[in-house]
Amino acid sequence: MHKGSCLCGAVRFDVAGDLPPPNACHCSICRKQSGHFWASTDVPRAALTLWGEENLRWYDSSAKARRGFCGSCGAPLFFAPVTGDWIAVAMGAFDAPTDARLALHIFVADKGDYYEIADGLPQNPQ
Repeated sequence: MHKGSCLCGAVRFDVAGDLPPPNACHCSICRKQSGHFWASTDVPRAALTLWGEENLRWYDSSAKARRGFCGSCGAPLFFAPVTGDWIAVAMGAFDAPTDARLALHIFVADKGDYYEIADGLPQNPQ
């Protein structure tokens, strides 16, 4: 069981089971939402339990996905495709230890020009 929350604690969550290896998304939408790049792990929706869901707000960032954040402190928490049985949970929202390690960078063709990716992990242009 892995636990986490937003910055103020108004939204809390548990994820049952091991966390799949996270990825880092460098697309312009993730960068604007998170302030840098977005690191998350994709978990089955059935594995996620929420508390304080009345404080969770959703933003439809495209026709294919929406993003969940705390309505009180603004912390970005989730990326949810409109269809599918999974949800991405922000790695920074988890309490330690996560026992997870970043596995992949995606949308690196869109990454910011102010940083380099030099950790040796695979990098997908899209």
